[in-house]
Amino acid sequence: MKKILVTVVLGVAALAAAQDATKPAQPPQGQAAPAQPGAVPAQTPAAAPGQAPAAAPAQAPVIKDPAEYNAYVGAIQQKDPAAQISGLEAFMAQYPNSVMKISALQTLMQDYQQTNNQQKTIDTAMKLVAADPCNVRAMALLAFFDRLKAQGGDPNAKQDLADAKKYGQMGLDCLPKFTKPEGTPDADFQKMKDQMTGIFNAAIGIAALTDKDYETARKALRLAVDSSPDSQKDFSVVYPLALAYAGPTPPDPKVTPDPINAIWFAARASTVAPNPQYQAQIEKYAKGQYVKYHGGEDGWTDVLAQAKASATPPAGFAIKPAPSPAEQVHNLVTTKKPEEMNFAEWQFVFTNGSKEDQDIVWNAIKGKAVQMNGTVIKATATEFDIAGSSDDIEAKKADITLTFEEKVPLRLIPKEGASLDFQGEPASYTPSPFMMTMEKGKLLKAASPTPAKKAPVHHKPAAH
Repeated sequence: MKKILVTVVLGVAALAAAQDATKPAQPPQGQAAPAQPGAVPAQTPAAAPGQAPAAAPAQAPVIKDPAEYNAYVGAIQQKDPAAQISGLEAFMAQYPNSVMKISALQTLMQDYQQTNNQQKTIDTAMKLVAADPCNVRAMALLAFFDRLKAQGGDPNAKQDLADAKKYGQMGLDCLPKFTKPEGTPDADFQKMKDQMTGIFNAAIGIAALTDKDYETARKALRLAVDSSPDSQKDFSVVYPLALAYAGPTPPDPKVTPDPINAIWFAARASTVAPNPQYQAQIEKYAKGQYVKYHGGEDGWTDVLAQAKASATPPAGFAIKPAPSPAEQVHNLVTTKKPEEMNFAEWQFVFTNGSKEDQDIVWNAIKGKAVQMNGTVIKATATEFDIAGSSDDIEAKKADITLTFEEKVPLRLIPKEGASLDFQGEPASYTPSPFMMTMEKGKLLKAASPTPAKKAPVHHKPAAH
């Protein structure tokens, strides 16, 4: 994956360097042009900040000093990148203020990339930005490499992201002033700008996501993904976009999640992940988000297939959400008699149902003797606090208050944590926090801390 991404950035710089300005640097007056075949690729500086884009110059820069001219020509016409680097570094050291400084730095930056010298590429790009404050090619390289280092776990990731964000914003500000290099086809120039737009927005978006600025992250990363076909296949951008849409974990009331886009781009990320292990992990995450939102696995394979075929959701794409807790309650009430429900289902109805559905269940069970099992939370001679649903048993939280008409003998009062079979008549309830009061309590058998038979499991229905 890294090799693919670096190739994209290298392509931006190489295309620009090769096509920036086709006219050679002029020889000093009275000196003949070099006899070697091929033109000297003199680069045209990008427009400075605040200036309108300038037209391509009618004439390339003129080197007035013959020795400087010969040193530049001798370096720039080297075919081997290592030899060209050596010649240009010597030229820059001898003529640090040459009119060809920007041209030499751009060629050096490209040569260092071709020889896989990342640190020298970065150093040269920084020199280029210092010499030409609106050089978008150098900014694209710096924004890209700083972002990639941070995502790769660099010890200085925080500073890397700050720098990536800085160069990303500088690049976006300067990109409208970037003029088409002479001789560059319109399609190639537009492709170059699209790729740089993606690089700049990716840097800004990853920095924003790290800072938990989800709104900025969503906007910038989506622009990055939409900028070019290369970005649409870039796992290091597509997956963070899914996380930006999903929002923080645990949820933050200040951030509204976008589950549809989160599911789509997580599914898309699983299809462009760089290896099978990542693919499996991200697909599992995406499917989990889908089931959580939709309420089941049905339809998931279709979503995954669509995400594999398309980088962005098609027009009208939607995922049906799971029934709300109130809708689940209504479905339960209309398909199951109240007296056949377990205690956890009663609790779910009284906590999440509409007043009408609550009344249907309550009127059916109120004042009628119920036999059930629970775990003792606290007990006195006249009142037991009991956990009746498995969730509350696990949380050691009472959801039933059982009262007795006569005091329970001391020897029969159960210890905390004991399993208890009992009978009571529902008398009242409060929905939040849920508590049901049962009267006319009776012990059906002696309490036992280790029941011979496992108590029935009463899970609350899932509230999606």
